[in-house]
Amino acid sequence: MATPTHRITVCTSCRHKGSDCRPGYELIARLRAAIAAAGDSVPESFEISGVACMAGCERPCTVAYHGTRKATYLFGDIEPDVDIDDLVAFARQYAVLGDGWCSSVDRPGKLRRTTLARVPAAIIALEEAAPGQRAS
Repeated sequence: MATPTHRITVCTSCRHKGSDCRPGYELIARLRAAIAAAGDSVPESFEISGVACMAGCERPCTVAYHGTRKATYLFGDIEPDVDIDDLVAFARQYAVLGDGWCSSVDRPGKLRRTTLARVPAAIIALEEAAPGQRAS
């Protein structure tokens, strides 16, 4: 397998309201299998992992897509048994977006309306100080 250039992070502590069901681990397993089954139709490698909380508790289950020098997306209201095709389709799309930026109308299916955040890529720039001054 190629070295992953992208990451999909799934919340493992999200619960459906009024339930002890935590679908994150099921979603990780289904997503790994679906990405593997997609083969070359997903042109880049994705590492798929879980994290204890992504602060999307009101919109479980939450899923984030990250890539180097790319916008990061956070989606909520994801259901493991329903939304796998949309998640794989977005992986396919996200892999080829140079900066990760896309409009909501370009996102597949349910992901058009369940986006919780799109965070621009972090590019850290340091301002050079004039001689004799400290950089801020």
